[in-house]
Amino acid sequence: KKSEQELKDEEMELFTKYYVEWKGGRKTGNTSYTNIPRFYYRLPAEDEVLLQKLREESRAVFLQRKSRELLDNEELQNLWFLLDKHQTSPMIGEEAMINYENFLKVGEKAGPKCKQFFTAKIFAKLLHNDPYGRISIMQFFNYVMRKVWLHQTRIGLSLYDVAGQGYLRESDLENYILELIPTLPQLDGLEKSFYSFYVCTAVRKFFFFLDPLRTGKIKIQDILACSFLDDLLELRDEELSKESQETNWFSAPSALRVYGQYLNLDKDHNGMLSKEELSRYGTGTLTNIFLDRVFQECLTYDGEMDYKTYLDFVLALENRKEPAALQYIFKLLDIENKGYLNVFSLNYFFRAIQEQMKIHGQEPVSFQDVKDEIFDMVKPKDPYKISLQDLINSSQGDTVTSILIDLNGFWTYENREVLVASDNDSTADVDDT
Repeated sequence: KKSEQELKDEEMELFTKYYVEWKGGRKTGNTSYTNIPRFYYRLPAEDEVLLQKLREESRAVFLQRKSRELLDNEELQNLWFLLDKHQTSPMIGEEAMINYENFLKVGEKAGPKCKQFFTAKIFAKLLHNDPYGRISIMQFFNYVMRKVWLHQTRIGLSLYDVAGQGYLRESDLENYILELIPTLPQLDGLEKSFYSFYVCTAVRKFFFFLDPLRTGKIKIQDILACSFLDDLLELRDEELSKESQETNWFSAPSALRVYGQYLNLDKDHNGMLSKEELSRYGTGTLTNIFLDRVFQECLTYDGEMDYKTYLDFVLALENRKEPAALQYIFKLLDIENKGYLNVFSLNYFFRAIQEQMKIHGQEPVSFQDVKDEIFDMVKPKDPYKISLQDLINSSQGDTVTSILIDLNGFWTYENREVLVASDNDSTADVDDT
C-alpha cells in the first residue's frame, strides 16, 4: 500500500505529464513564432552601470564604423577626377555632362564606397531636359557631397545623443552647439562670457519650431530635414555678407540684437521682464489684453519672464507666417481653451485695439466689419469657428493675428491700399530720376 506522500508525488507526476501533452497537443504544427526576431531591448537601468557602459561603447564603435564607410576628402577628389575624365561631349556652356554608359564606368572604378551613388534611380533623378540623355557632372558631385555631409552630421549629432534613441534633449543640443562655436569663423568675435546666452538663443529656435508639443526632445532626423543646421553651418563662411548675417538667426549680430533688446527692456536690471517692461517690445503697440494672456499662459517666475521664455515670444512674433508661431499665438487667443476662435474671443481682443485707437485720437473701427473681414480671409470650415488649421490653411494667419494683438499691425492692414499707392509713387519717382 502506497503512503500519502507517494500518492501525492504520483499525482503530481501524472498531472505534469498530461499537462505537457495537452499543451503540446494544442500546437497546430505552425512553429513560425519561434523564428520571430527579438524586437524589444530594454534600456539599462540607472544602477546597471556595466550594461550602460557596454551600450555606450557599442554605440561608439558602431558610429566609428559608419564614419569610416563615408568618403573622405581624398576619395571625393578622386571621384571628381574620374567624372571629369569620363565626361561626354558636347558641353552645355561651361557645364560638363556625362551619359549613363560612362556613369557606370566611373562607378566601377570609383571603389566600393561609391557604389551606392551609381544607380539608375539616382541617374534618372538628376536627368533633366538634356537632348542626349546626360546628367550634369557638377549636379551629381554636389548630390554626393550633400549625402556625405548629411551622414557626417547625423553621426556627429548621434555622438551627443546620450539616450541613444535617435533624439536630442535640450542639454544635448546645447553641448553640440557650444563645441561647434570654435569651428565657426563668423563667431570668432563673441566674448566667452556671452557663449551661454548665444547657445540658449540658438537652441531655442530648434526647440520652438521642431518641438511644438514641448516634449523636451527633438528627433535627429527632424534636425537634419530642416534648414536650421544649414543656417548655423553657414557661419563657417569667412566672407558671409552683412545682409546674410542680419537675416540669419544664428549669426553674432542677430544674437546680440535679440539679447540687446532684452537688456534694453529690462529697466530694473533684475534679469527678468515684467508685463510693463515687455509692453515696450517692438513698436510698443501690443495690447494689454494680449500681454496679460502671455503672462497667464507662458512660464514665469513670480510674474516675470526669463530670457528663454522671451526667446519663444520673439520667435513667435517675428515668424507669424509659420505654423509653430501661429500655434503659439493661437493658444493665447483661445481664451476659453476650446480649440477654436469664435466671435466672442475675436471681440474680446479687438476691443483693446478700439480702446488704443481712442487713446490715439482715432475713430474706432466697427468690430462687425473687422469680424466679417477676418472670416472672409480665413474661410473656416465651420462658418462660426476658426481653428488653428483654418488659420494655417488660409495663409492669412499673420495678418489676422496682427489685427487682433497689435495696433500697429491693425493700422498697417487698415491702410494697406494707401501704403501700396505710396510705394508705387516712390518707385515712379526713382524711375523718373
